[in-house]
Amino acid sequence: SNMAAPVPISPEELEELREAFAKIDVDNNGFISKDELTGLFRAANLPLPGYRVREIVQELTKTSDQLTFDEFTHIVHGLKSTEVAKTFRKAINKKEGICNVAGTSEQSGTQHSYSEEEKVAFVNWINKALEKDADCKHILPMDPNTNELFTGMGDGIVLCKMINLSVPDTIDERTINKKKLTPFTIQENLNLALNSASAIGCHVVNIGAEDLKEGRQHLVLGLLWQVIKIGLFADIELSKNEALVALLRDGESLEDLMKLSPEELLLRWANYHLEEAGCGKINNFSSDIKDSKAYYNLLNQVSPKGDEEGVPPIAIDMSGIREKEDLKRAECMLEQAERLGCRQFVMPTDVVRGNPKLNVAFVANLFNKYPALKKPENQDIDWSSIEGETREERTFRNWMNSLGVNPRVNHLYADIDDALVIFQLYEKIKVPVDWDKVNKPPYPKLGSNMKKLENCNYAVELGKKEAKFSLVGIAGQDLNAGNRTLTLALLWQLMRRYTLNILEELGDGQKVNDDTIVGWVNDTLREAGKPTISSFKVTPPPNATSVTMVTLEVSDLTRMFYSLSMIIRFNKNNIII
Repeated sequence: SNMAAPVPISPEELEELREAFAKIDVDNNGFISKDELTGLFRAANLPLPGYRVREIVQELTKTSDQLTFDEFTHIVHGLKSTEVAKTFRKAINKKEGICNVAGTSEQSGTQHSYSEEEKVAFVNWINKALEKDADCKHILPMDPNTNELFTGMGDGIVLCKMINLSVPDTIDERTINKKKLTPFTIQENLNLALNSASAIGCHVVNIGAEDLKEGRQHLVLGLLWQVIKIGLFADIELSKNEALVALLRDGESLEDLMKLSPEELLLRWANYHLEEAGCGKINNFSSDIKDSKAYYNLLNQVSPKGDEEGVPPIAIDMSGIREKEDLKRAECMLEQAERLGCRQFVMPTDVVRGNPKLNVAFVANLFNKYPALKKPENQDIDWSSIEGETREERTFRNWMNSLGVNPRVNHLYADIDDALVIFQLYEKIKVPVDWDKVNKPPYPKLGSNMKKLENCNYAVELGKKEAKFSLVGIAGQDLNAGNRTLTLALLWQLMRRYTLNILEELGDGQKVNDDTIVGWVNDTLREAGKPTISSFKVTPPPNATSVTMVTLEVSDLTRMFYSLSMIIRFNKNNIII
């Protein structure tokens, strides 16, 4: 069958589901009734006809009128279509603190929801982050109790500034229109913001300039969260922060640590400090932090102790940990966080309810300000093996993430060693994937690598037979082992095909090849008074091997093709082929 595979549920999504289950399970008995599930499907605005929804509900509840949390996650994981699964997950948080607003297709009565808590958190974060920026004075500070956030994004300036805060120098400040704005210059700003958000790895396929101009709440919040999260997680990575090596456990290698996602590293960081404090560990940033006690101990561990020159000590007042009520205890804890300048993202209610998204943001911000880790001196560590990604690798990773692959790619080679992301990219370039042939996580403890290798073999076979890629000398083993040059050779061809497909769609099916693009690029260069190019071919150095050629071609052309696909995506109406 060519149906899309069930998408693996990430730890973060699992927490969202856990929170959602608690919201739906209003009587707190650990079960969801059949009636509640039916209502949830209706609220989810699933892209399915009513009879199909009824069939699914019937199927799910054959054995019982009630569902446990485990059964609930199994349902979400098992939903065959990735779109259905995504919409389902998105819709789950439709209880407390969720506002419903009419969507764009009024006839179908579409409703989209957004979280009031997220809105407040993001407004406060943006107000603080850009308070000294003169270009934003016409919008900031925004009032978190109004809808100013949604109107404030309408001219693109604040969004461009937030993107540059998350990944400095993404946007050349001179290209942002700031004075005497017209509908045309606003459109330019919004296209620039979307283009740049995509370039740093945000998934923006379903968001257009019009959505931002009109302040569509759920889309604005979704994009802002991605931008903010990329900034918060930027330094939670070994190549940027070598002191993270202190989190190595017995018997672990550097490679094991480098494979962890930012969320997993954050959790390990928190538990490292909780262990130092003699406290129990936490398994998540939702249900395990609701009583604020772990946070109290974490603040106490990371606060400055006066042993660093020029940094005065800040003694955390722990008396609030004895408060009887969770809400009061959370407020006391946040007052202490404020003394560290880290009262961000969460209100006391967000802590007590265990809002996973906002609590992860709160902890990430705390880590960025007070990591309180020392780089180990005596350990036998090969520091040279800790290297950051190249510009090409970052370009490929951001391109994949901008297309919404799941799970998100944090580490280029480690995160595609089972080829699941590659299969999703094949579908984006219209290469059919037989998902019945694909092994899906969770993989068995014994033989997991064999399952991944089988996937990689199938991925290479698809590339050769279906996509007609040039993959001479590339085997599944190379993808699985993370062979840089050969993995990049496949990714390069995927990106190139993706871009050519978009160009063909724009040209009403007219076949597009390198010559077509060279002609188009040259027309543009002539208009700008720049010298033209003769081809995209790279001149090989003497004695170049085929591997050298792949490397040269990838490094020289990747960014050009990526930029081209981004420009096309956001300027479809303005391109003439």
